[in-house]
Amino acid sequence: MSAADIKSAEPEVSGPRARPSDGPAPSAPRRTRWTNGPLLPYLLIAPAVVALAAVFVWPLIKTVVMSFQDVGRRELWTGDAAEWVGFEQFTNILGDGEFYDVLWRTVLFMVVCVVATMAIGLFLAHSMQRMTKAVRLLLTGALIAAWSLPLLVATSIFRWFADSDYGVANMVLTKYFGMDYQGHNWWLDPKQGFFMIGAVVVWGAVPFVAVTLYAALTQVPAELEEAAELDGAGRAGVFRYVTWPVIKPVFQMVATLSVIWDFNVFGQVFLMRGNKPEPEYNLLGLYSYEKAFESNSFSQGAAIALITVLLLSGVAVYYLRQLLKIGEVE
Repeated sequence: MSAADIKSAEPEVSGPRARPSDGPAPSAPRRTRWTNGPLLPYLLIAPAVVALAAVFVWPLIKTVVMSFQDVGRRELWTGDAAEWVGFEQFTNILGDGEFYDVLWRTVLFMVVCVVATMAIGLFLAHSMQRMTKAVRLLLTGALIAAWSLPLLVATSIFRWFADSDYGVANMVLTKYFGMDYQGHNWWLDPKQGFFMIGAVVVWGAVPFVAVTLYAALTQVPAELEEAAELDGAGRAGVFRYVTWPVIKPVFQMVATLSVIWDFNVFGQVFLMRGNKPEPEYNLLGLYSYEKAFESNSFSQGAAIALITVLLLSGVAVYYLRQLLKIGEVE
């Protein structure tokens, strides 16, 4: 075989590799244990963990420490070391009958608001399924607008509704229902006052519940509902045996969030009563605020806040379990 034949038998190499003058091919970027290893996920979430610790964990630690001390105005402003009193603050609070009155009032208010919120939200979510697209978009926009309304504006609107002289509620009840509510003061009776406060709470919470439950209802297979109807199940039967098992995890999650939010209601009562709530309008949040800033017993206020956290810890654990269950299903 001649040299020409050997040369012609060699494969042709085209592209950059055919030019040795171009130098060696660039090597892949070097990966270290920080960029490609078990530490990478922790590095990615580290900023969020630091932010959460600064906003939530550190104040919680300070609250726990303060609840075992006797911190007054002097210690707060001068920075002097406060006296350690152990469980004295908790003993004083748990031995005060007013605390149990406030606790019972808070639980009752929370239950009523949560039930009303979930019932209205579920009704609206079902109604949205049967609306035309244009009407559904309009209602969704209205719900989101109501949800995004600042609390100060919302409470101002409802204070105007309940005004004794120019209130819309008194005008409607007197003019259209034939009831003598002209000049009626809704705040003299705490039951009527809490009805107005509860209306603000429910009005602000319903949009989130309705939109979330509507999203859950869209995941219910339509063919299963049609099959149940063909088998003779009425609307109640379809909801019980087909719809409810699908939306139950989301319903429980939203209801648990509503319990936590309504148990900690503060701003609605505070603003509706003109920043000076009467004792009969005290809920746990207001009770803690009153002890801390009006009675200048910051340690008692911290102890009440810590008791509230402990009461809600079980609800928070249940909420986390529901989140994990939803994640497993998905």
